[in-house]
Amino acid sequence: MTLLRRQKLIIILLVFYWPAIFILTHIPMVSIPMWVIQTNTNDKILHYLVYLILVFLLWLAINPNEKVNWGRTGVWWVLLVVVWYGVFDEWLQSYVGRSCDIADFLADLAGTLTGLILLSFFSFWSASLVLTGAAIFILTNFMQANPDLLPTANVVFHLVGYAFFSLLWTRYMCQLLPAKAPQLKWLIGASAIPIVFLLSVETFSVVAGNGLEPLCVIASVAAITAVISTIYMIALFGQNFAEKMP
Repeated sequence: MTLLRRQKLIIILLVFYWPAIFILTHIPMVSIPMWVIQTNTNDKILHYLVYLILVFLLWLAINPNEKVNWGRTGVWWVLLVVVWYGVFDEWLQSYVGRSCDIADFLADLAGTLTGLILLSFFSFWSASLVLTGAAIFILTNFMQANPDLLPTANVVFHLVGYAFFSLLWTRYMCQLLPAKAPQLKWLIGASAIPIVFLLSVETFSVVAGNGLEPLCVIASVAAITAVISTIYMIALFGQNFAEKMP
C-alpha cells in the first residue's frame, strides 16, 4: 500500500507526539517546577486537548481520506486503543509519584470522543483546520490566564499557530471557492477567516476573564499577513512570469 505524502507527515507527527505525551505525563511530581503546578488553569482542559489531538492524529494516520463511520470496525479499534492507553497511562502514573485520577481519565475520554465525532463530519483538510483551531482556542485561554507563564513562548505560539492555521485555511479554500490566488476574491477570502477567528478567540478570552495580550495579537496578525501575502505574491509573480513566456 502506497502512503500519501500527507499521511507520511501525520505518521511522523504521531511517532513524536505519542511518546512525548507519555514522557510528560510520567514526570515525577517532585520534578515538576512549582510555577507549573501553581498555574491558574484546570489541568482537565489540557487532558482533553491532548487526547483530542492524539485521536485526530491516529485516525488520520490510518484513514487520511475517510470520515469516521461508526458502522465499521475501524473506529471502534481506534477508540479501544486510545481508551486503554488512557487507562494504562493513569494507572502507571501512580508508580512515579503522581496520582491516578478518574477525572483525568474522563477528560481524556471526552477529548477522544469529541475527536471521533468531529471526524464523522470533517475530512482531512477540514479536520486539520478544526483541530488547529481547537488547539489555538484552548491554549490561548490557558496561556492568557497565566500571563507570567513563559511570555516569550506565548508570543511564539501565537506566531506559529496562526501561521499554520492560515496555511491550512488557504489549502482548504481550494475545495470551497473557485477563486484562486492572485485574484482579489481569493485574497479577501484567505484573510477573512483567520482574522475573524483571531477576533473570536481574543474576545472570548477577555469575556472569560483571561485578559488580552497585545503582543500576542500583533504576532498573530503578523503571522496571518505573512502567510497570505507570501502565497499571494508567489502566485502573482508566477502568473506574470507565465504571461511573459513566448
